[in-house]
Formats: sequence, C-alpha cells, structure tokens
Amino acid sequence: MLRPGPRPWPSPSLLPHRYAPSAIGGRRAGQSRAAPLSRRDRTEAPPRPWLSPALRFPRAVPVVPSDPNPSVTPRAPPTHPCCESTTFHPPPPPFHDPVLCSHRPAAADAFPSPSQVFYNGANVKQVDVPTLTGSFGILASHVPTLQVLKPGVVTVYGEDGTATKYFVSSGSVTVNADSTVQVLAEEAVTMDMLDLATAKSNLEKAVSEVAAASDEAAKAEAQIKVEANEALVKALE
Repeated sequence: MLRPGPRPWPSPSLLPHRYAPSAIGGRRAGQSRAAPLSRRDRTEAPPRPWLSPALRFPRAVPVVPSDPNPSVTPRAPPTHPCCESTTFHPPPPPFHDPVLCSHRPAAADAFPSPSQVFYNGANVKQVDVPTLTGSFGILASHVPTLQVLKPGVVTVYGEDGTATKYFVSSGSVTVNADSTVQVLAEEAVTMDMLDLATAKSNLEKAVSEVAAASDEAAKAEAQIKVEANEALVKALE
C-alpha cells in the first residue's frame, strides 16, 4: 500500500501570514513550542512584504508655488497632456435678448436686418409674414411658433391700422408666449426701393443661369435667384 509523501510546502517566508508557522502554532527546529495565539493576534496580520507602503494609493497633495506672481492670471490645469496648450476661457455671461426683454400686452415687433433695424420694441397690431409653410398673420396671444421666412412681403400693421410693407429675401420669425414676435431677415428693404423693370431683368438672367449651370451647386444658387426675383416681380406687379 502506497502512502502519499510529504507535501512540498514552500519556504515559510513566502507563505501568507495565515499559513506561516507562527500563525498556525507550528515551530521551527530548535524552537520551543509557542503559546497559542489569541484571536486578535490571528486576525491582525502584518503588512504583506510585496505591497510597499509607497504603492498604497497615496493621497495627492497639490503643489503650491512658494512665491506666486499676482500679475499672472491663473489657468485651469490641463486634463490630458495633449491639452497643455489649451487656454482657459471663463464661462460666458447669461444671455439677455437686447431686442425684446419685457412682456407687452400687444404684439410687439422686432424687425432687424443685417444693415438696418426697422422695429425695436414697438407695439403693433398685426404682422403678416411669408413662410415656407405658408403666409399667416400674427396677433396678440398668438400660439408660440418658429418658422422660416421665404422671399416675399412682410406687412406690419400699426396700432392705428396703417400698413407698412417690406420685402424680405429669407430669415426666420419667432412668436413668443408673451405676445412678442421677432422677424430676423437676411435682407429687407421697403417697397419704394424696388424697381419692377430691374426685377424682371434679373429674373431673366437667373433663368438663363439655371439652364447654363454646369454642376448642382451652381444650379442651386441660380434657382435661389429665380425664386427671389419671382417674389419681387409678384410683389411689385
């Protein structure tokens, strides 16, 4: 009958603390039998030799210069080495609409273009606008909406009922819940600045440009000119 030989235990210095001879009550050769360990001695193990105290996730301490220069503006620390050259910009101030910031009982109109502002915080009775979904009129307490303007005529009715017409090429119209409206036009002019003969001539040129377009981009640009000039001719006739 074969009996298993002794187990090839590793050196006691390589054993975990709970398997070391001192922890299991064993003894080396030439040593007297040690007294049994208490429960506290068995649970409180010495630090493991392979885990250096320097590797135990030390808490990072910020480095503060000994002589800071107050004339230098502080800069946000980079979050990645590739961001070291990124300049820190403070957050922008809260946005305030410079055109309309107050509630108005009637439909208040803001009507700017890149070159001129026709209305700024004025009380009006009604505004008629041409949009891609159709033309409609805006009165006080109109449902809030956002639409894209198409080439056509914007008509503004004052509180006394007088109507003033403007031709717009494109842009946007925003109706707010506080009975205010913003008409932002790419180009806007009064009707007396337009000439019917010139509009018809420009329309003919635009139609010929569409026929002679060599690529889709040139054709699309010419088509925009056709639509704008067609709206001009229709408004002036």
